[in-house]
Amino acid sequence: MATKKEMEVVKGLDVQRYMGRWYEIASFPSFFQPKNGENTRATYTLNEDGTVHVLNETWSDGKRSFIEGAAYKANRASDEAKLKVKFYVPPFLPIIPVLGDYWVLFIDEDYQYALIGQPSRKYLWILSRKPHLAEEIYSLLVQKAKDEDYDVSKLHKTPQSETPPESEEGPKDTKGIWWIKSLFGR
Repeated sequence: MATKKEMEVVKGLDVQRYMGRWYEIASFPSFFQPKNGENTRATYTLNEDGTVHVLNETWSDGKRSFIEGAAYKANRASDEAKLKVKFYVPPFLPIIPVLGDYWVLFIDEDYQYALIGQPSRKYLWILSRKPHLAEEIYSLLVQKAKDEDYDVSKLHKTPQSETPPESEEGPKDTKGIWWIKSLFGR
C-alpha cells in the first residue's frame, strides 16, 4: 500500500483578509450537506477572542438551511493554515460537538479563490469570492488537489445562481432536520 505524501498547507494565512463570504464552487459530496444543495456558501467573521465565527448556508427545495460554528488554529505556534472547526448538532439543540479539520491548501495572492482540504483526503472544497469561477482557475485548483493526492473524480460542482440569494432570504428549514435528512441521502 502506497503511503500518501504529507499535504502542503498555506503558511502565513492573513486571517483578516480571509474573512467574509466564500461560495462553494465544488466539493466532495458529504453526509453532512444536503444532497440537492445549491447556492452553498460560508461566511467567516473574526471574533474578539481570535476565533472565527462560521456560518454555512445552503438552499435546497427553495429553503435555506444553515449551521453555525467556530474555527480556530489547530496549533497556535504554527504558521500553517491548519484550522479546527467545531459545530454542534443538532443545530436546533446544540449538545453534541462535532470537530473537523479545515486546511487551506491553496489561496491566490488576492484572496479570491481557495482550495480547502483535510488530512484524510475525504473532504475537499473549491471556494471563490464570487459564485462562479473561470474554468482555467477551476482547472488549476483541481490540478493542485490532484498534486495533493486527492481523487478529484469525486468532485461535484455546486449549482450557483447568477444572483445568489441574500442572507436570511427565502423560507427557512425551520424543522432543523436537514442534517438528519442528509444522512439518508436526501
